[in-house]
Parts: sequence; C-alpha cells; structure tokens
Amino acid sequence: MDSTTVRNEMEKTNRIFETEVVGKGDFTALKNVYTKDARILPPGAEMISGREQIQTFWQQAAAAMGVTSVKLRTVDAEILGDTAIEIGRAELGTTHPTSPTVVKYVVIWKREDGAWKWHVDIWNAVS
Repeated sequence: MDSTTVRNEMEKTNRIFETEVVGKGDFTALKNVYTKDARILPPGAEMISGREQIQTFWQQAAAAMGVTSVKLRTVDAEILGDTAIEIGRAELGTTHPTSPTVVKYVVIWKREDGAWKWHVDIWNAVS
C-alpha cells in the first residue's frame, strides 16, 4: 500500500472522529477510530486501555470540557508497513470562554480489520 493511500485512509479515520464522534456525539463510532486494544495517555491522568474504557473517557471528557467541535491536522506522518506514526495538532471548539483549545498529539496507527485506526494516542495542550 503506497503512502498516499495510507494517508488518505488515515484522513478518513480522523474525519470520523471529527464528524461522527465529536460533531454528532456518537461515541460508539470510536470503534471505527481506535483498535480493539488501543491505549490513550491523557495529560495528567493514568493510561486507559481498551475501546470501552476509551469511549467512557471521551464521553466524560467531552461533557466536562463542553467540546462542540474538533479539527485534526496532520503535521507529519511516517508509514512503517502496517504501522504509522502521526504528529498533529487539534483545535477544539468548546462552550468555555477559552475556546478554541489547541493541542498537539502523537498517534501510533495500526491496520485492523482492513482499516487504519488509532492504536496509541497521546496529547497535551499548547500553552
């Protein structure tokens, strides 16, 4: 699979997170974003493993922060066979007066069930 095809598939997954998960509040769509044994490393919190726990985290975090939108932008991506590493920035729209919030992130991607999905996800805010 060439790098352009992989990047296009990664974009599709990122759009699912933006439009389905955050835009429509459909947190069950995370099954199309994260691998089944994915891990997230949220800032200031313990590591969270597995899709169900990740779904619970995102539902609670989105509600607590008043997240209304997100826009992911890939800064760089390196494809290594069935794994890819993405460095990016995200802009979050929130109901809080400090909106939008900008974060930087690294995602390790894996190919699962014929799709590119987030396998390890770590981020922190840009001050």
